[in-house]
Amino acid sequence: MANEEATNPPRGECTQCWFRAYASRQAHARLGPREDCPQCVDHMKNGHPDHMIVR
Repeated sequence: MANEEATNPPRGECTQCWFRAYASRQAHARLGPREDCPQCVDHMKNGHPDHMIVR
């Protein structure tokens, strides 16, 4: 279970990025060694969708 900090990003932060930064092991548990997370790579390349930013 993710901790309180991981599930409550501050205003202006991306909910996905915040969760994956603070609950990385849980969010990336299905990945193999040295395997990149497709969702994280997409955010790095294309930025954060507006609907994922905390208002």
